[in-house]
Amino acid sequence: MTDTEYHFYSSDPKKVIKELGADILREDLNKMLLIRNFEARAESAYQQGKIGGFFHSYSGQEAIQTACIRAMGVKNWYIATYRCHALALLLGAGADEIMAEFYGKVTGNAMGRGGSMHLYTDRLLGGFAIVGGHTPIATGAAFSLEYLGKKDEVALCFLGEGAVAQGAFHESLNMASLWNLPCIYVIENNQWGMGTAVSRAICIQPIAEKMASSYNMKSYTLDGMDYTNTYAAFKHIHEETLQTRRPVLVEAVTQRFKGHSISDPGFYRTKEELEKAKQRDPIVLLKNYLIESNMLTEDEFKEMNKQNIEIVKKSMEYAEKSPAPDPLTLEEGVFAPEDENIMGY
Repeated sequence: MTDTEYHFYSSDPKKVIKELGADILREDLNKMLLIRNFEARAESAYQQGKIGGFFHSYSGQEAIQTACIRAMGVKNWYIATYRCHALALLLGAGADEIMAEFYGKVTGNAMGRGGSMHLYTDRLLGGFAIVGGHTPIATGAAFSLEYLGKKDEVALCFLGEGAVAQGAFHESLNMASLWNLPCIYVIENNQWGMGTAVSRAICIQPIAEKMASSYNMKSYTLDGMDYTNTYAAFKHIHEETLQTRRPVLVEAVTQRFKGHSISDPGFYRTKEELEKAKQRDPIVLLKNYLIESNMLTEDEFKEMNKQNIEIVKKSMEYAEKSPAPDPLTLEEGVFAPEDENIMGY
């Protein structure tokens, strides 16, 4: 792991807590618990052979996208990598339909055809499996906003630090800067690619801070483990982007608590390193903020967690009972109707 010195966006946790208040903070803590429990139970189902294909857990990174949606709202275009389960949940896809999708059932988010890497909502353009291949799509979404005069919206592109080495990423940043497109590229730097430390894969650290100037855009570095810091930063970035209509490069420094995918045992990271990372568990950090502010008790937290476990269990029951797709429908949905406006306008 890198020893990079990061210059995080300056924020005051107490100010954020006062601004948002108990109800909103408890709601977002609840969402983070749903994500964590959903990932854990889905992994278990995968290991039992009930889910096929690939599976990439978001455990450990929950604060980033939860705070982002809270700060920016759902009325934007969102584009994600294959680690897209949390974002789909946050943007309105239900636990039942996502779990059914994992199981390959017709009641799933994409009727059982996409699996865990390809989830959608009316504002999530999808999870994409090609590393870096979704950055041009995000750039195109930002272009559509400018072309159609949607001045109250931006495009959000979440990517891993490994995607920074891909040519499509650099082409996208160059084009977004040339054309003044309101696209926020969020590098979720969880320190490891497919077993390779970021310091051995990307030649400069911190990534956003040192790279953004090459494309004539601003950069921000976030403490991705701290909900309050990510919220404060994303709120500022959103307001700034709405005003400037310029692209921004963001690096949210975080840690994933699981392997790159479910087939990755993570032997490249020692148990001690993992335990050290878990000392800054974003769920525990937010829980402690709330307890210290007398907005939550330990018993309430346990009950909140219990309720989310039940939600996920029921989603698994729903997926189990749902029918498999009829093979005769395999070729359906290949082409969109000619009169369908896929951009939703």
